[in-house]
Amino acid sequence: MDKMPKWADVVLIPLISLILAAILSALVILGIGEDPVAAVNMMVSGALGSTYGWGYTLYYATNFMFTGLAVAVAFHARLFNIGGEGQAMLGGLGVAMICLYIPWPHWTMALLAACAASMLFGAVWAAIPAYLQARRGSHIVITTIMFNFIAAALLNYMLVNVMRPDGSMDPASERFPAAVHLPTLHELLAPIGISFSKAAPANVSLLVAVLACVVVWALIWRTRLGYEIRAYGHSESGALYAGISPFKITMVAMLISGALAGLMATNNVMGEAERLVLNSTEGAGFIGIAVALMGRSHPFGVFLAAILFGFLYQGGAELALWTNIPRELIVVIQALVILFTGALDNMVRMPLEKDFLALRKGNA
Repeated sequence: MDKMPKWADVVLIPLISLILAAILSALVILGIGEDPVAAVNMMVSGALGSTYGWGYTLYYATNFMFTGLAVAVAFHARLFNIGGEGQAMLGGLGVAMICLYIPWPHWTMALLAACAASMLFGAVWAAIPAYLQARRGSHIVITTIMFNFIAAALLNYMLVNVMRPDGSMDPASERFPAAVHLPTLHELLAPIGISFSKAAPANVSLLVAVLACVVVWALIWRTRLGYEIRAYGHSESGALYAGISPFKITMVAMLISGALAGLMATNNVMGEAERLVLNSTEGAGFIGIAVALMGRSHPFGVFLAAILFGFLYQGGAELALWTNIPRELIVVIQALVILFTGALDNMVRMPLEKDFLALRKGNA
């Protein structure tokens, strides 16, 4: 019997963690002599008060959906994939090759090919640490962290020595042809009479991210492979007894995880920058860990958590721009949310479990 109802685990614990993080953040803002209520109002208006703000919030959220799903799939197999950053970088390399070296008549065809290439490159980059864990016993956390640095070095080499246009000093590829530029939300919504900011970077890859949430839900909870992944994650010995191969689950879960992280490049590389640049991932691979933890590794939870972190990113940027609160403090606020929803989860969970058990005994 569960120690607490499912709704409490999915809704109540993250909500209490958020409230605690907000209270501590307010105290920090007070400590530097600023008004926390005014700061919250600025964040809300900057992130949600206009279609421009919504466009950036949804752009960041799209990145976090992909990386959050990537981490969540690995979590279900009890694998801690910290390599989302490197896998997304390699996904960007795949997208750039597809967009630059193949002539496409329309963005729809280019997007399908870019999705396939980004998933392939991300999956291949995740396959090496997966194989090292499954066959050699190398810990997945260590190898995926190392592969982030290798991916950054590889991308730097490709941009400086191979893909940089002649005469350019910028370590970036040339711009993608206009035919492969993805439509923004402004272009998608204008035909149905909805006005949206032209300057906002949110684009059609948001729909790809939502579709990915649905596909991952169907995979994990409606397929035999998903059942095997969850069974292995809950009990390796039980899965072995049932005939489930640890090697297969480790490899498949990490391949799917890497493919989802690589898919992020359709948003930040193809959709926003429209070229491949250094540091285009901007830490989204690591934020995906917090998104997966807060979303309880469920695609719907990941979707909501990604929206929250998109709000924090855009609202924090507006806060740093229009107030005296330094940018570093915005990072502290984001870190507090991650701390309470991830590392300090048991601080909220254990007292709640005791309360629900006492309540259940009292009603028995």
